[in-house]
Amino acid sequence: MKKVLLGVMLTCITLFAGEINVAVAANLSYVIEELKAEFAKSHPGTKVTVNLGSSGKFTAQIKNGAPFGMFMSADMKFPTALFDGGYALGAPKIYAQGALVLLAQKSTDLSGGLSLLQSEAAHKVAIANPKTAPYGAAALEAFKKAGIYEAIAPKLVQAESISQVVSFTQNAADFGLTAASLLHGDALKSKVEGKDWVMVDPALYTPIAQGAVLLKAAKDNAEYAAFYDFIYSDAAAALFRRYGYIVK
Repeated sequence: MKKVLLGVMLTCITLFAGEINVAVAANLSYVIEELKAEFAKSHPGTKVTVNLGSSGKFTAQIKNGAPFGMFMSADMKFPTALFDGGYALGAPKIYAQGALVLLAQKSTDLSGGLSLLQSEAAHKVAIANPKTAPYGAAALEAFKKAGIYEAIAPKLVQAESISQVVSFTQNAADFGLTAASLLHGDALKSKVEGKDWVMVDPALYTPIAQGAVLLKAAKDNAEYAAFYDFIYSDAAAALFRRYGYIVK
């Protein structure tokens, strides 16, 4: 009898096991791995395939038929556009709020914040493409509110994503504006606050509310629904906070 029950259980697991394909904004590069691991504890039969990139590019790809069933954006604008266009199963909900940091290639006194970008020490300043990356748009907004945009505009170098901003800042740019969450990666976790990086005054940019949506490919798929629900769970919120996000 035990063998029969075991066989039935294994058959059920096989029937419900599968793979889900998720488009994930680049600022989530590190926390997403912990989110996957935590989700796997309760859903060991589900393989979560993560695709990292800029939110704007994913939005264009989804509109052109990319086979994603879920989209975790770096803002609310792009997933809202997908919902309004009929590509999403429901309106987006905020899962976390991101923060912007100023990163320096070489250790220096960063107490001056964004004003340092006007100095002779700043020849190139990297930001993510503001048209496709919400953190890039936030960086531009911060420059304008700080009153330094006109002075530093010729110095700006655009990266495709905030992950690439980190690469640029390590190799070619003197400074870069990226997501606080990326400070947890191997490349930056040894960096010192105040010398290698500093938080950008949140009053200088609109809060970076990040939202997710289930897409048409996820219709009637219990595994996508389970991962989506997990992203809004207390367990996921704890992980987001650990990586520098604000979760209300």
